[in-house]
Amino acid sequence: MPRIIFYILLVVVALTLVPAGMIYKSMHSRKSSTRIQVVYDMDQQYKSKTQSTSAFFADGVAMRQHPEGTVARGRLYADDAFAKGFEGDTIFVESFPIPLTRDLVNRGQERFDIFCATCHGLSGNGNGLVHLRAASLGEGTWTPPTDLTGQTVVERPVGHIYNTIKNGIRSMPAYGPQIDPEDRWAIAAYVQALQLSRNATIDDVPAADRAALQKK
Repeated sequence: MPRIIFYILLVVVALTLVPAGMIYKSMHSRKSSTRIQVVYDMDQQYKSKTQSTSAFFADGVAMRQHPEGTVARGRLYADDAFAKGFEGDTIFVESFPIPLTRDLVNRGQERFDIFCATCHGLSGNGNGLVHLRAASLGEGTWTPPTDLTGQTVVERPVGHIYNTIKNGIRSMPAYGPQIDPEDRWAIAAYVQALQLSRNATIDDVPAADRAALQKK
């Protein structure tokens, strides 16, 4: 093979490696511009950001409201006591609108430990890690969580506890968007279990189990 052809082929092979090298560098280096993509896979599709304007809609707003009179699939609750915790518009329900079972209370404990214990503590008395951290900072702007086993909460109807979970109260935010109605009732059931445990006596223990406790 003539030497000139060999050099030409060598240059061609080297040039074919340049695009692959550029793509590799683009995908593995930090930069402000978008990386090179051979297959886009919908990574860079057009979208409108939150609270932005849009010339596409007549009102010029990108974020769309739900069509009037519509309800998201699976979110139509005909029972106000179950969905809202109210009898009528202003009276909290006094009893659970769903069966109160051990499985429900166990589910409530699981959800409580995830969503509530960070502030209210695992025992419900308001000594969660978030509160302890805020108190240690001593900035003077922190509102301590309510003791869920205190008499004030004990005297509240169960619908009040449900409503607090759903809509929040004072400085506590609403957890309705994160917690489904049945799980809200499960948490309310577990809160009442915590209240009972705080004020329990030996008479509340099944007779078959009392002897074992008394020995301890």
